[in-house]
Amino acid sequence: MQKPKALQSKRPQRRRKPNDLSRCLVPLVADETLIAVVELSLANWLIAGVVPGVERQPLKKLKPEPDRLLELLQRWRSEAERLGRRITRIAIAYEAGRDGFWLARTFKAHGIEVHVIHPASVAVSREHRRAKTDRLDTELLKRAFIGWLRGERDHCRMVAIPTFQEEDAKRPSRERECLIGEQSRLINRMKSTLVRLGIREFNPKLKSALQRLEDLRTPEGEALPPNTLAELRRDLERRAFICDQIAKIEAERIASLKRAPNAEASIMVRLLSQVIGIGLETADLLVHEILLRSMRDRRAVGRYAGLTGSPQQSGSLNREKGLARSGNPRVRHTMVQLAWRFLRHQKDSALARWFHQRTQNAPRTRKTMIVALARKLLVALWRLVNEGIVPEGVIMRAA
Repeated sequence: MQKPKALQSKRPQRRRKPNDLSRCLVPLVADETLIAVVELSLANWLIAGVVPGVERQPLKKLKPEPDRLLELLQRWRSEAERLGRRITRIAIAYEAGRDGFWLARTFKAHGIEVHVIHPASVAVSREHRRAKTDRLDTELLKRAFIGWLRGERDHCRMVAIPTFQEEDAKRPSRERECLIGEQSRLINRMKSTLVRLGIREFNPKLKSALQRLEDLRTPEGEALPPNTLAELRRDLERRAFICDQIAKIEAERIASLKRAPNAEASIMVRLLSQVIGIGLETADLLVHEILLRSMRDRRAVGRYAGLTGSPQQSGSLNREKGLARSGNPRVRHTMVQLAWRFLRHQKDSALARWFHQRTQNAPRTRKTMIVALARKLLVALWRLVNEGIVPEGVIMRAA
């Protein structure tokens, strides 16, 4: 099928990229490279370094200030140069966590090579009880980081560092997700409060719910107790405020698409929303959480979404432990829900026919096969926005 014109100019077909997250592609010259790892915490930072020409392994605790860390690196660099070493490369690494990526962007602005390590990729001792301190953690990070810099595979994996704008673009969908969850908790709490009094027919989601509270009666014919009535009023007011915030987020999303119609993200969102069964919220979440990332191939797409399996094979033992759940949970939850919705709205598509053929004689496998469908659907959407290939049998809305 012909590639969409809007995508032809903005999104050329990507070639397969080398896996530069599991190993470093730049040769390591040990005598010219200053290596440092940082163990981050709210109270202080612990920095361990490997300084060329220095036999000792320096370890320094600092206050959480990037300027002090930069001064420490320059001091180590000067110490190596006094010993006759010419430092041409400074490489820093720390684990991804609460601090996010602001520190990596700060170091990059100063011309320092910085990497963010995926915490789950660092091998640790399998002892039942093992010592764990910041000093030991820096030793583990340093060992894994040096192996990664040498180009050896699977010492650790790095996390792609997003730009400031890419991080900010994810906030509306994540905020909306939190507000939806808070709204559901409020509704469930109000229903539980009323059920405790024997009232089951009240719907807190109605616009007239606040006015109908006065007319509610218990099975004994009594009005609601004053404290309970006041609590329900506050909950309804809080829910109305949350609904207003959700509406503002959705309106701002539409306005942002209109402000930058030729932006790469806007083109992707509009293209995905043309698929019947995919709404604007789902399209926006998928684009900013996964589809804008530079993925090597379809396997990387499924792995990032956490939709791949976790086999256990040892000797005669061969079984599947279920989803790896190692990727982005928002993408995984969204794709599983979208897969069920896809079966309803795209009944004549090749993916829907494949699902029904596989589960026709085994209805109990529907929940298992829906994960496979979600993975195939995500790969198909990834190819749609990158290569313009519309999945077979999928019905598209008018542009």
